[in-house]
Order: sequence, then C-alpha cells, then structure tokens
Amino acid sequence: MDLQIVWFVVVAVFWTGFFVLEGFDFGVGALHRLIGRDETERRVVVNSIGPLWDGNEVWLIVAGAAMFAAFPAWYATWFSALYLALVLVLVALIVRGVSFEFRGKVDAPRWRSTWSGTLTFGSVLAPLLIGIGLGDLLAGLPIDADGEFTGSFWSLLTPYGLLMGVTLLALCLLHGATFLGLKTDGDVRARALARASGLRWLALVLVIVAAGWTWALSGRSVLSTLLLAVAVLGVAGAALSVGRDGRAFALTAVTIGATVAAVFAGLYPHVLVSSTDAANSLTVAGTASGDYALTVMTWVAVVLFPVVLLYQGWTAYVFRARITSRPAALSASESV
Repeated sequence: MDLQIVWFVVVAVFWTGFFVLEGFDFGVGALHRLIGRDETERRVVVNSIGPLWDGNEVWLIVAGAAMFAAFPAWYATWFSALYLALVLVLVALIVRGVSFEFRGKVDAPRWRSTWSGTLTFGSVLAPLLIGIGLGDLLAGLPIDADGEFTGSFWSLLTPYGLLMGVTLLALCLLHGATFLGLKTDGDVRARALARASGLRWLALVLVIVAAGWTWALSGRSVLSTLLLAVAVLGVAGAALSVGRDGRAFALTAVTIGATVAAVFAGLYPHVLVSSTDAANSLTVAGTASGDYALTVMTWVAVVLFPVVLLYQGWTAYVFRARITSRPAALSASESV
C-alpha cells in the first residue's frame, strides 16, 4: 500500500476528528451565555464539556504534527501562509482555555462576565479561522514555483474559504447545541434544543451551498460525501423534532465530519492548490517524507492511535451522565 496516500488519509482523519470532537466544545463555549440565563445555568453549560475539551483539543496538535512529519513541504508552505491567522487562532485557543479556569476564581459579576466574553470570543474565532484555512487548501493560494506563499493576510480570505469558515462555525454551534440537549436537563436542555432547531436551518443552507461549491472546485466525484452531509443533517433535524437527543448529536457529528472530509476528498492528489499557476500546486507525492519516515510513523500510529481512541471513549463513558442545574447536584460538580 502507498504510504503517501495512507498518510494523506490519516491527516484528513485527524482534521475531521478535530472538528467532530472539538466542534461541540466550540459550540458550547460560543452559546453558553445565550443558553444559560443566570450564573448557575452557565456553570451547568460549561461543566458539560469540562472533562472533555482539553483532550479533544489535542487532535489539532496531532493533525499539525502529522502534517509536519509526513508532508513537511505542505506544512511549511501552508503554515507559513497562515502565519498571522495561526497567531490569532492561538490567541483564541489560549483565552478560551484560560476562561475555563478563571471564570470561577473570583465571585464577582464583572469578573465572570469578562471571562465569559473571552470564552465566547475564542470559541467563535478559532473554528472560523481554521475553517477558512481548510477551505483555502482547495480554493487556492498564491504559491510560486518554489512553493513559497507570495500573498498577504488578505489573500487568505478567499470566497470559498470564508464560506467554509462560516459553514463549520454554524455546524459547531449546532453540534454544541445538540450536545447540550444530550448532557443537560430542565430549562437549559429546553433552550439548547430550541436553539438547535433554529440553527439546523442555517446550517442546512450553508452545507448545501458549500457542497455545491466544493463539487465545482474539486473537479472530482465527491458528490456522495457531500450528499451524505446534506442528508444526514436533514435527518438530524427530524431527530431533534422528536426529542431523540443522542441520535441528533450523532448525526450532527457525521455531518460535520462529512463536510471536512469532502474538502480533502476533493483536494487529492493535491495538498494545496496554487491560484498563481496550476503547475505550482503542491501534491501528495511531491511533498511527502521518505518511505523510511512514513514506515516508522505508521508503526507508531498503529500502536498509539487505538490507545488514544480507547482513552477518549472511556472518558466519554465515565462522564456520560447529564449535568443538572439542581443545587444539590451542581454543588458536587466542578465549578468553572
């Protein structure tokens, strides 16, 4: 089996897994002030992802590390092009992570409001910018014959990239709302499901537009993946309507996964399209590491990847219970 293709698929899986797992964390963080009407309810909302968010965020690091090791030329060109955007992503992730820890340190309304604001800011900005960056892979960036990025920060704001950023942000919001419907009870759950019911229509429109545009840009047969995203999102809306929380959450996970996967499916055999000259586009074969490096990486992944999946699955199982806003139960949970 061609290890170059295997590792292209692995990188795609890591980016897809990041949005599937961290996507609902982003959605919860962005929506926590809208769904939680008072401090007790906001604690319920934030506590729902307390044991999960930092583990899910590791998928972003692994995705970048896999690109660095398996496709160093792709990593160098793309990350150089995204340099300023990545700084903004890091700022968003840092203030978001700090917000989880700092919200409960001082019992003062202004303090909590400030850190709630940074939590919302970070949870919105990170998926938006990362989605734009992923969309730019297929839309194309100004790359010269030496594989050097020749544009500016504004070159990153391609129409398709912006669409993918907004689409993935909307899907994260929907994913987060369905997660809260699954993980909370009472008024918080009712508001989360109501918010999800409204967001599904926005998400459906954006996914349909993104699906058509991805198909047009790719010039490849990614229609089945795109139709899967649209169809599953429609079924998720039906599940929300009848109160099937678990099914709705699983289906929004499939939708966001299929949307990201479609970008990579349409991209192959390229890894980064050049908008300057098609001959300058970076390819899987032209950017991959040597066979020895890919072989070693494969054995490491075969051993460690199942361990990571088991660990995250066990964590989700241990913390599977609903978070309640009843005072007795809430006082026993972590206050953030």
